[in-house]
Amino acid sequence: MDSADARRTFGGGIAVITGAGAGIGAGLARHAHRLGMTVVLVDVDERAVTKLRDELVADGGTAHVEVCDVRDPDALVALAERVYSDIGPVRLLVNNAGVEQFGYLWDTPVANWNRVMDINVSGVFHGVRAFLPKMITAGTPAWVWNLSSIGGVAAVPLQAPYIVSKHAVLALTECLRLEVELAGHGDLIRVQAVLPGAVKSNIFEAAGGVEDGDDRAAESQREAMLDIKAAAMDPVEAAEVVFEQADRGDFYLLTQPDYVSSAMADRATVLTTRVPPQLRTAQRFDPDKH
Repeated sequence: MDSADARRTFGGGIAVITGAGAGIGAGLARHAHRLGMTVVLVDVDERAVTKLRDELVADGGTAHVEVCDVRDPDALVALAERVYSDIGPVRLLVNNAGVEQFGYLWDTPVANWNRVMDINVSGVFHGVRAFLPKMITAGTPAWVWNLSSIGGVAAVPLQAPYIVSKHAVLALTECLRLEVELAGHGDLIRVQAVLPGAVKSNIFEAAGGVEDGDDRAAESQREAMLDIKAAAMDPVEAAEVVFEQADRGDFYLLTQPDYVSSAMADRATVLTTRVPPQLRTAQRFDPDKH
């Protein structure tokens, strides 16, 4: 895929990416670097983002490490202040940080539920609240990408907290796009929702489980997701697709357009026909078919 158009749009700008230490966050950072962007790598894992920064700098890029927990709104506000004062105006904000959770909903520890919601949903809100006013004030074209998921248009058993969070992020992003337009900033600020399909990540290994209850069900779902991961898309390839769609002006940015679009169509059918969710045998993701 030719990235020349995306390079003209994004090259030379500053990208702030949360959850940049691994998975699609790292893939987006690597491709942003390839496009000529200065990358601000935000994560709670200092070792991971420091290693990535060193890699990008060694490749001739400019990258900065910011250790920050997106659950902390004050920390995000302080991060935005540092970026704008020390580095410059942000062209691309990627609210990507996210975690998973497996197990029956009634077995899910309250702390695990709160962790998923605080990172996956509130973390996006905190990022928008900290950066968007500054992006508007800067008066230059800018993009906000919020990471939903194919799970944001699906119902999946044994992953309810994650699925709920990604539905919420999609709704948040759709509302935010309308609000930016309503406030008169639609020509300047592009708000877009990223819906990755199966992309290689360590999110399944790091996912929470259950302490009491049916831990076998939780772990069986983890194993099923790890099987999907084995055939998943490379994060840098996924990032390239996302950047190209963003430059084209799409709102829904899909890492595997046919695969994710199929899930979106299934969701639309469920809502229009009002058929209750149906249990289906999990199918292995085959990248050659999508």
